[in-house]
Parts: sequence; C-alpha cells; structure tokens
Amino acid sequence: MPFKVAAFYQFAALPDFRALREPLRALCAGLDLKGSVLLAHEGINGTIAGTGDGIDAFVAELGHGPLFGGRLVNLELKYSEAAQMPFQRLKVRLKKEIVTLGDTTVDPTRQVGTYVDAADWNALIASPDMLVLDTRNAFEVAMGSFEGAVDPRIASFGQFKEFAARHLDPAKHRRIAMFCTGGIRCEKASAYLLAQGFAEVYHLKGGILKYLEETPQQDSRWRGDCFVFDERVALGHGLREREHAGAVDE
Repeated sequence: MPFKVAAFYQFAALPDFRALREPLRALCAGLDLKGSVLLAHEGINGTIAGTGDGIDAFVAELGHGPLFGGRLVNLELKYSEAAQMPFQRLKVRLKKEIVTLGDTTVDPTRQVGTYVDAADWNALIASPDMLVLDTRNAFEVAMGSFEGAVDPRIASFGQFKEFAARHLDPAKHRRIAMFCTGGIRCEKASAYLLAQGFAEVYHLKGGILKYLEETPQQDSRWRGDCFVFDERVALGHGLREREHAGAVDE
C-alpha cells in the first residue's frame, strides 16, 4: 500500500507556537503519521506521511480545526506518494525560523516577491534579462536544476545573505527569478532581496515540486532529479520516486 506524503508550509503569525507543539504532536500520533514539522513565531513548515485518510484528516485540522483557529487557511500544500514509509519517526520541533535565513526581521507576510505559477515559469525564465537563481544547497543543485540557473554554491540557506552581498547588485540584477524545492526558501529570500533594494523579484509558486507535478516532461526545462529530505531521496516528473542509494534524515 503506498503512503500519502504531504509537504506544507505557511508564513503566519503564531505567537503561541510553543503551546501548539504538544497538541500537534498528539494529533499526528493519533493519526499514525510520521515525518517532521517545524513551528516558529513566523509559521509552520513540514513534511509528513501516512495513510490517505490520516493525511486528509491532518490537513483538514490545520486549515479548519480549532488548533490553529483559521490561521493556516493559505497553506502551501503538495501531495506525493511513497512506496514505503519515507520517515522513521515523528518530530515536532520549535525553531526561531521555519526556514533559517538568520534574519528574523524578514517577514514574507509583509513583503514578498511576485508569485509565478508553474504554467508561466518557462516563459519567465526565458527572458534574456532575467537572472535565474537556484536558492538551494549545493548538494541539492548537483542532483538537478533548471537549465541556465545560477548555483550560489551555499552549504545552507543561512549563507544566502552572504552570497547576495557578494554577487548580487540591485543596479545590475534588476530582474531575478528564484526557485527552491517547495517554495518556502524563495518566499523568505525574495522578501530579503526586496528589502535590500532589488526592483523585480519573482519566485516559483509551490517550488520545483509543483512544477514537476504540473509540467509535462516534454515541455520541461528541468534537468535531473529533485532532492527531497526523506528516505525517497529524490523525485522526478510527476513526483515519481527516483532510485538513489542512501537515506536522508534532516
């Protein structure tokens, strides 16, 4: 029986995030879900797996149940499948940021780049004056990326600010299109660049996963596989599992 996998995030004000940890853990445990969920002042970020009914009940609770009280109605959500359970345990952790840039003043709920749907991405990145930027870690980029994209060669997202300071110039790079696995890193990176004076910043809504889900392979500008932080290791077009040795535990 295949397992249903849900990758999700939302930037939202959660000043009570510490109090949410145990009820959320109990909810996941009660539905027999495994995976990793991060909670912070700025929102929620996670990937979990379980039965279809269990995942559906979990998502319904996040969006419409009393635990979050309607604060997660704009959840960015993507589904895929796994032949085997891709996580060994359940982790619900408290963090300073749900994706670590190292700058807690950056708030994507106040200022963020322009979202670009997967259907419009190819045309955008074909623009000759567009800098296409992969915001993921170097080992992820090595597995696959969009053709022509710039690899910042960072070991962690926390190094993105240093890369931007050294290699990006608002006067020179007037149009930037960014992408990442699920969209969360780009939301924060786009907010950061706009605060630094960059004029036009775009990012792929739903990330690479949404693009691979919706774009026919014959029309795709993606090359290689997309690394994911679970024991499937990588996904291809249609979010199909790829065969790679080894397992990853974030």
